Amino acid sequence: MLVTGGAGFIGTAVVRALRAAGHRVTVVDRSPPRDPEVTGIVGDLQDPDVRCAAVADGTDAIVHLAAATSVVGSISAPDRVFADNVAVTAALLELARVRRVPQFVLASTNAVVGGAADGVITEQSPLRPLTPYGGTKAACEMLLSAYGGSYDIAPCVLRLTNVYGVGMSNKDSIVARLMRAALSGATVQIYGDGEQRRDFIYVDDVAAAVGLAVEDAWARPIIVGSGASISVLELVDAVRRVCTTPLPVEHVPARDGEMRVVEVDTGRARALGFEPRVTLDEGLASLWHEVRETWDRGA
Repeated sequence: MLVTGGAGFIGTAVVRALRAAGHRVTVVDRSPPRDPEVTGIVGDLQDPDVRCAAVADGTDAIVHLAAATSVVGSISAPDRVFADNVAVTAALLELARVRRVPQFVLASTNAVVGGAADGVITEQSPLRPLTPYGGTKAACEMLLSAYGGSYDIAPCVLRLTNVYGVGMSNKDSIVARLMRAALSGATVQIYGDGEQRRDFIYVDDVAAAVGLAVEDAWARPIIVGSGASISVLELVDAVRRVCTTPLPVEHVPARDGEMRVVEVDTGRARALGFEPRVTLDEGLASLWHEVRETWDRGA
């Protein structure tokens, strides 16, 4: 089984879960895998030689996690996010066709929807992304649907909500920024009024969902989230509670293209056996422990 982006934040957790379930895993990433027992191919997936080496004959599944994920970055450099996301996914799908890989799992996002008319995002919500990032992920979903319909490839799209947890302490997402500010005593910037709502899911729960998708051959788009949205200000309060710190905030102008509310219906995933296990406070506490350890090591 091939996991693209398997040395990253989500990828490391996914590889760990797949190996625990007995799968033989190969990782392709710009960095080597963190597990020394995992076969790693180091390189950029835009390089055809790297892709060809990664998708070897006999590969039984591709779990495609590698992507450019910065919303802000996609607005400033849409051509770059297209190359990283759409062009790479198309090339991997073509290799999957040629080398007869029977299963392809794509990590997508609810940003492909850009909001729902009634406020709750489901798998039936129409695709109308608000940013180039969301647009590239929607394009990837359509490509996978086309290859699944035309060739003998079982397609699965996992639309992830905001993933957080151990392994993300150096990322630029809101949870990681809050944790670093809590540790240093700095003021953290909040975009807009902070009332925008998000669904946060712990990384190990996402890894469990990927494992189920592979084992049970999930099909069609499936939303993977906690099913409980909170505001950014409520998240700040949760970090204050877990980290026992005042955590001052500064409000700055809202960002273009930001979804005001992300509230998702996870009924389809739950019907297939997925159930988030880690509460927000438990997940934040685990990440807080890692952030402090990293600080103590001077990393």
